[in-house]
Amino acid sequence: MGHLVSSGPKVLISADTARANGALDGLDPRSRILAAVCFAIVIVSLKSLPVLALGFGLSIAALLATRLPVKATLRRMAAMDGFILFMLALLPFTVPGDPLFLVFGFAFTLEGLLKAVEIALKANTVILLLMVLVGTLEPVTLGHALHRLKTPETLVHLLMFTVRYISVLHQEYLRLRAAMRVRCFRLRNSLHTYKSIGYLVGMMLVRSVDRSERILAAMKCRGFTGTIPLLDSMRFSGRDAVFATCALLVAVTLYVLEWKIGTAT
Repeated sequence: MGHLVSSGPKVLISADTARANGALDGLDPRSRILAAVCFAIVIVSLKSLPVLALGFGLSIAALLATRLPVKATLRRMAAMDGFILFMLALLPFTVPGDPLFLVFGFAFTLEGLLKAVEIALKANTVILLLMVLVGTLEPVTLGHALHRLKTPETLVHLLMFTVRYISVLHQEYLRLRAAMRVRCFRLRNSLHTYKSIGYLVGMMLVRSVDRSERILAAMKCRGFTGTIPLLDSMRFSGRDAVFATCALLVAVTLYVLEWKIGTAT
């Protein structure tokens, strides 16, 4: 299965940009994953807004240093913000504190606003660094690295099969939608539309199950035993040690700044 996925494009960057960017390519993928996880834990544990703003600035600096496409990366981060925007908008009205003004009788509090800013900084900082360190790994490389980090094989299989076959399911969906359009189907606010969408979802499930059974039979015929053959040898190098040291210094610096601001207040 590995050779079927590895030849595809990277998640965030094109092949030309990937060749031009050597800042991360020489690192062991496991060190990048561990650094991203550790940095996420550090950021989530922080409370001070200036320190969180500094962490967000470090993520932006990492984005610029690796020469990723800024617009595409920020667009993906904005898509994540869409999921938490409603919660952030409600926090100033639901967190008790000193009211700044009233909106339809509901108090807009300073404490709620600060909490919303804190959550937004944490979420965007973590997501941005994950996209920089982990999002630029090829799916097969990421799967092999997770497997070597003793991640449960079921989760690794789920990741690799999802990456490999989500495009196949998308093609099935496009064929079904084309068949519906040929029959003059148009989306409307009507019972017929709701029934048709339900039939579409049901047919997608049926075809997905049928396709998965055929894929499993084909893999068994090719000797698949439920384990992932590791194609590459991953070894930590001196460059990984330097990268880990820098990541540790950044984490310690953020914690020291958090402590100093906490004791000053």
